[in-house]
Amino acid sequence: MIGPLDEYPLHQAPLPIGWPASSDRNFYDRSYFNAHDRSGEIFVITGLGYYPNLGTKDAFMLVAREGRQTAVHLSDLCDGDRLHQRVGGYRLDVVEPLERLHIELEETDGIAADLTWTGSFPVLQELPHVLRSGARVTLDAQRFAQVGTWEGHLSVDGERIEVTPDRWVGTRDRSWGIRPVGEAEPAGAPSDPPFEGMWWLYVPMRFEDFAVVVILQEDPDGYRTLNDCHRIHPDGRVEQLGWPQVRIHYAPGGRTPTGATIRCTTPMGEALELEVSSLLAAPLHVGGGYGGDPDWLHGTWKGEKFTERVTYDLTDPAVQGRVMFGCTDHVGRAVLTEGGRTHEGWGLFEHFCIGRHDPSGFTDFLQVAPTGA
Repeated sequence: MIGPLDEYPLHQAPLPIGWPASSDRNFYDRSYFNAHDRSGEIFVITGLGYYPNLGTKDAFMLVAREGRQTAVHLSDLCDGDRLHQRVGGYRLDVVEPLERLHIELEETDGIAADLTWTGSFPVLQELPHVLRSGARVTLDAQRFAQVGTWEGHLSVDGERIEVTPDRWVGTRDRSWGIRPVGEAEPAGAPSDPPFEGMWWLYVPMRFEDFAVVVILQEDPDGYRTLNDCHRIHPDGRVEQLGWPQVRIHYAPGGRTPTGATIRCTTPMGEALELEVSSLLAAPLHVGGGYGGDPDWLHGTWKGEKFTERVTYDLTDPAVQGRVMFGCTDHVGRAVLTEGGRTHEGWGLFEHFCIGRHDPSGFTDFLQVAPTGA
């Protein structure tokens, strides 16, 4: 399956570019974006992915506002043309690599978008992310992240929403490798040891003069398996920030955070504190296709030229009951304090705590934050 990219000296294996070096069914190559106007009134999450070993590609756009999440899903056969990323009426164009991208969604079930992304600072190559279940690798991914601004417009059921870079900001990431995608596989023998839980925090924030990206993952006993905390400067300098200490502020009666306090140090040993607050929460597994979404999982074969629109009422008890068992993205506002000075920033506050997590005081999958805490 030779394609246009094979004309370029890009190969990393003795295979056409369109064939992954790994034959693992869970190989994926995906882009994620979010956009918001800092008000906490609207949150747009979108992305496009290729799953060549499953023969599929898909895209989605999720609009969260007024207690509802409306998702448009698109899926089709995977093709070898990676220079032109298309799924139905959804298009992702690389205008200037690592700087500017353009997303267009033709009107699909009442939703349309024409949005241009401009990176505010250079991309950050994150640490490799590897997970195992017994002997098997379940996650082996490389990712880069970036904060930036948006320009263009969004249309929802005939309402045109103007998107201007003075107000609209967001974050994006590109990741590829192996992670669970597509239809469920046969379970096999029970995991040994059994899965007890996982704690995750991802906070990429855009400030006026720099960006900060925090990525942390912990086991149920609090042992940190991923610790990635950096500040990115306009000239490309990447400053490593010392071991973050985190306190998540959970709303009573659940595991949805209202904010977080993150304390770390600069390379000079000076204290740096991030006080992060949530302005709007959007569960990614409610129409977004992530982490056990029962309605839409990335890489699942839906047939050729598939599209659908689904709207979720977040006050519905059936929807509320599944929120704590997946990952939630938040419109995040941050105040960074360093050396007596404060800086205001905006970006993504992503968190989940599933199952047991001793430092948070959760002993099993069903325990929630105490009422009145």
